[in-house]
Amino acid sequence: KYEKAKDSTGFENEYICIKALQPGTQIIGLTRGSETKSHHTENLDKGEILVVQFTEKTSAIKIRGNAEVYTKFGVIKAEK
Repeated sequence: KYEKAKDSTGFENEYICIKALQPGTQIIGLTRGSETKSHHTENLDKGEILVVQFTEKTSAIKIRGNAEVYTKFGVIKAEK
C-alpha cells in the first residue's frame, strides 16, 4: 500500500515528475505564504527527469521551456 509523505504539520506532500524536452529547461520552486518568492532553480538538459515535491515551503513550481509534467492527474505538456 502506498502511503503519502506528510510534513511536520501533517500536510500531504504530492510528488510530480518533470521531463525536459529541450536543453536548458528551467524548473523554479516558489514559496508558500503571504509573499511568493523563488527559492530554488534547476536547469535540465533534454531528456533529464526531475522528481519534485510540494512541501510546507514549496507551494508552486514554474517551468520555463518545453517539458512533460507527470502528475496523479495525468501528463501535461508545458510549452515555451
